[in-house]
Amino acid sequence: MDKTDLPPVGPDDLPLSLLEMGCSGRLELITHPLPQNRPLPPHSTLPHGLPPTCLDLKTEVEKRFLRDPAWLPVHGVDDAFHKFLKISKRNKEVDSLLHCSLSPLHSGLSVVRDPTTGMLLDFTEVLLEDTGLSAKNSLSLQRQPGPPSESLRGSNTNYPFLPAGMEELTLEQIKKKSELEEDIDFEEEAKTTKSELNLLSLLSTFDDVIDALPEEKEGVSQKEETVKLPRTNSLEDLGIKDSGNSPSQPSANTVSLTEQKKKPQQEDKGDNKKWAVPVDITSPCDDFYKRIPDPAFKYPFELDVFQKQAILRLEAHDSVFVAAHTSAGKTVVAEYAIALSQKHMTRTIYTSPIKALSNQKFRDFKTTFGDVGLLTGDVQLSPEASCLIMTTEILRSMLYNGSEVIRDLEWVIFDEVHYINDAELCFCLYCIQISYDFVVCQRGVVWEEVLIMLPEHVSIILLSATVPNAVEFSEWIGRIKKRPIYVISTIKRPVPLEHYLYTGNSTKTQKELFLLLDPSGNFLTKGYYAAVEAKKERTSKHAQSFGTKNVSQHNTTASQDRAVWQTLLSYLSQRQQTPVVAFTFSRTRCDENARSLTSLDLTSSIEKSEIHSFLQKSLTRLRGGDRQLPQILLMRDLLKRGIGVHHSGILPILKEIIEMLFSRGLVKVLFATETFAMGVNMPARTVVFDSIRKHDGTGFRNLLPGEYIQMAGRAGRRGLDATGTVIILCKAGVHDMGDLHAMMLGKPTVLHSQFRLTYTMILNLLRVEALRVTDMMRRSFSENHRDTQAHEKRISELRNTLSSLPPLDTEGQLSDLLSYYHTITELRITTETLQRAVLESMNGLKALSVGRVVIVSNGQHHNALGVILQVSNDAVNRTFTALIICEKGNEEAAGDDLSNKAFHPIYSTTLFIPEGPCSHTVQKLKLQDISAITTKTLKVIPERIIDNYNKRQQPRFRLDPPGQAISTATQELLRLAEANPNGITTLDPVNDLHLKGVDVVEGVMRHRVLQDCLKDFHCIHSPTFTEQFARVQERMSVQEELDKLLFLVSDQSLTLLPEYHQRIKVLEALQYVDSTGAVELKGRVACQKSSTAHELLLTELLFENTLSPLAPEESAALLSCLVFTQNTQIDPHITNTLQEGINQVLSVAQRIGELQMDCGIAQTAEDFVAQFKFGLTEVVYCWARGMPFAEIAQLTDVQEGTIVRCIQRLDEVLKEVRQAARIVGDSVLGSKMERASLAIRRDIVFTASLYTH
Repeated sequence: MDKTDLPPVGPDDLPLSLLEMGCSGRLELITHPLPQNRPLPPHSTLPHGLPPTCLDLKTEVEKRFLRDPAWLPVHGVDDAFHKFLKISKRNKEVDSLLHCSLSPLHSGLSVVRDPTTGMLLDFTEVLLEDTGLSAKNSLSLQRQPGPPSESLRGSNTNYPFLPAGMEELTLEQIKKKSELEEDIDFEEEAKTTKSELNLLSLLSTFDDVIDALPEEKEGVSQKEETVKLPRTNSLEDLGIKDSGNSPSQPSANTVSLTEQKKKPQQEDKGDNKKWAVPVDITSPCDDFYKRIPDPAFKYPFELDVFQKQAILRLEAHDSVFVAAHTSAGKTVVAEYAIALSQKHMTRTIYTSPIKALSNQKFRDFKTTFGDVGLLTGDVQLSPEASCLIMTTEILRSMLYNGSEVIRDLEWVIFDEVHYINDAELCFCLYCIQISYDFVVCQRGVVWEEVLIMLPEHVSIILLSATVPNAVEFSEWIGRIKKRPIYVISTIKRPVPLEHYLYTGNSTKTQKELFLLLDPSGNFLTKGYYAAVEAKKERTSKHAQSFGTKNVSQHNTTASQDRAVWQTLLSYLSQRQQTPVVAFTFSRTRCDENARSLTSLDLTSSIEKSEIHSFLQKSLTRLRGGDRQLPQILLMRDLLKRGIGVHHSGILPILKEIIEMLFSRGLVKVLFATETFAMGVNMPARTVVFDSIRKHDGTGFRNLLPGEYIQMAGRAGRRGLDATGTVIILCKAGVHDMGDLHAMMLGKPTVLHSQFRLTYTMILNLLRVEALRVTDMMRRSFSENHRDTQAHEKRISELRNTLSSLPPLDTEGQLSDLLSYYHTITELRITTETLQRAVLESMNGLKALSVGRVVIVSNGQHHNALGVILQVSNDAVNRTFTALIICEKGNEEAAGDDLSNKAFHPIYSTTLFIPEGPCSHTVQKLKLQDISAITTKTLKVIPERIIDNYNKRQQPRFRLDPPGQAISTATQELLRLAEANPNGITTLDPVNDLHLKGVDVVEGVMRHRVLQDCLKDFHCIHSPTFTEQFARVQERMSVQEELDKLLFLVSDQSLTLLPEYHQRIKVLEALQYVDSTGAVELKGRVACQKSSTAHELLLTELLFENTLSPLAPEESAALLSCLVFTQNTQIDPHITNTLQEGINQVLSVAQRIGELQMDCGIAQTAEDFVAQFKFGLTEVVYCWARGMPFAEIAQLTDVQEGTIVRCIQRLDEVLKEVRQAARIVGDSVLGSKMERASLAIRRDIVFTASLYTH
């Protein structure tokens, strides 16, 4: 009865539990009751329960692709999926389109601890600095890192990091500057003390930090003083003075590393500050290992003095410019910087002028350091590595796009800096398509952009061949970066060279080798004359010449050339003078020379086997059909005989094979163009010049000394050869001795700027309001001549002088004094302008003949009559010897100097009449000394007058009376003056001299108006007029000099400023920027274009939907005009659709060219349109459709290597168009560009480099 009254037992009250038995899936039921106050039993015999199970594949496919379409990515899907999305039902979530970012916290909590026990005592609120900073709104290194996807290349919406030498502007300054179209004055900004951010500071030892505390404290106080300055709208208005003395320059050999680390890198405000510091390498560095006991990288050989000095500077985190001879060992400096960054756990970027050099350096550095990455247009290997190798264009893009790599960057190495030199080499590289990077003639401007944009914490290493103005170039870099640049130059080559002339052409004459320049640099004329005599013996009488000038090397036939090369190479092979680099300045001649040597075999059987094995191994990565290309078959035969060819027309993989075989000594003779001199560490035993003349784009000329030295420097292998041999072939005749001497011993071409404005640069800087295009122009090497510091000092002096001058009296009669001064000044300038026009005319020169009476006004004479005695023949600085009347006793006054020329206060035509006895003087007059030409002439005997006057200037004849000729002429001039006291009739430039130019006619009319205006002024009647006019003249002269200097230091004096305004007009007309300079959508799209110089055309084609109707292969073919630059002899066969596309491209290009002309840019529309070549349109079209390379090579006369490079560069253009299409929201075009890129990225064109695999 009691049991039935109990409540029912619940599930929780039952003593039941389940236990999983291992992985078998079997369960056991536990029925015993649980003990009290005991933990629950385990639910499984496994420690972590059953492992998770995978969904069935069918179930997963149904779930992801059918039941949940939103799971699939939006971009990069095919058309079938888009159709599926249209018919499938989706749950709309409008809220997912909304996003609201939380405002950043401006304060945080800081822990307060007991200093002795470390116990937590309290929390305190502290203000956080740099909150809210991001890559989208700040240039600061303290900003928050961007997303991982933008860490390497950055984004075109990011701000770059603040370049060294400037400070970020406030909002008020940005607004003010944009209104005035003014820019940052870096020299004024340098007067404010700013905190230093240096990666080396993170690595300092504890002792260094303690020692530096007083300096840091002082720096903080200075910073606080700077912050307390009143806010102004202009940096110039701050007027900040020096905040401390600059550090003294220590000796490059004696300063200790600790002192070098602690020295502050702030600007020296002294007038004698030199940013370039030459380092003495003549004395040995005996304490090198004492100063660096634990070097970051140890070499198995003893370093040269210049290498040790450079390493000492690197250890001090200084920037260096190493200008050393070829093969001297500049790479040691780069290697030590890489090792030092790995030791510091920072990063180094190595930049090269061409991609091929980047690949070679990647292989070398990868072998040495391991942690090395490569970034080029089409290859990205190990981007997280501590050392990144890239081209200069990639680094420029990273700087503009605010890449996060820049934060950890300690060193940037610029190799082959001498190739910044001039546009001529750029033309050479451009024509032969040596580079993968967009437009090679922009190399100089890219280098300068990168140097300017590098942040403050990055140190710079510049490696160059010897250049004359390394100090000047370093001075420019140091000035814009506000840090010293240490210049280290080698004195001589490690392997001296011997230069020969070769006149042989047969077995009998194969030893005709004549030494012309010995290893000591002595030019041996004996060897030259011996070569001439040897050549004359085999030259027909009508062609004999003793060192004929401008000898043409094309007068020889092909058989004669073959005989010369066969003879020379056999002779060099016998003398163990191989390997040989034969520089030939024509790709066609390179191929012809190599093919002609059919009977020459320079390799042994063992070497043939090694070459065969290497070729087989290297060519396995090619498809079977590609291995049978005619060029590969030809090169295979040549290489087995030890002969190679190296130029831009060779396939890239073949060039790499040839380079590797040459470096291993298996290629005995290499016919190469000039660009092989840019190769890395590939010296030869002998260098041969096929000619010393080359085509530079405008005509044939002799090699420049710098070009010759760079190529000849490939001779001589350090550690293997005692001397290097350089041979100049004399085929048709011996070159002129003067030309040879100038080429061999002349100074190399100095480094000078090739900076120019591009639309991409302008748009990249306009999108960042804190930077200005004029900042870039002002800091370019082309503006290095602007001595702003000296100008600023002189401006300060002139302002002080101006403030100390007595005030002007402009009351009463003198109220129009200033107007009078400006009027008479304009009259004087107008008179001088008319006189210049008269003298530059034929009629004017005829009028100023011997005997013409003129009116002279200069420092000694005022309206004095004179007669012309002699006219100089110097058309530039023409002078006139004249007899002039003057007062007795004033004959010796030194008034003929221009600096003594007086500004007469009152304009008057009254002629000078002596008050006492009339005397005379003979002087040489300049143009400005003759104020008017009269209608009168005198009959004079000039020789007698000049001889008599010069004789009486001698002391013993000084008291002799003047001769009859002088006396007669003097009396005639006096008579004319007395007969016309109020003025004599003068020649009118228009009516008498018949000068009908618009400027002359307007000048004469203006001269008359100004003369009439002078009559109406009242100030000339004031008794103090002369005194007050002198004050005005003094004040105005100071003011004019001040205005001139202010103009020179302003942006208005920038050389490229007019072009900048012209390009801005173009961008505004095309709606890339608005009227305020803000970058619009088209401008942001154009910022993406870095692989081609034609960003405007590409952007216009995108916005006009020119590419949308085309198939992927047609789009690729049409865009090939942006990367192909050669003229072809074969017209391509193209489809009607492609022809319509070509017409549209030409129409857009014509419109852009005409707009540029209308805006003032000095390039005709025809020249702009002519840049776009469609010679590879058919080739690219067929390649994108899958045609084998061997077949497309038959469609054109363009060499295979050029075709490959153009298609590779085209792939970069397609990627940029795809990215631009995504920016504007055209996903269809983006997908089409991706398919086009996939279509051309195949087979031999995109075979991986041998250096990277």
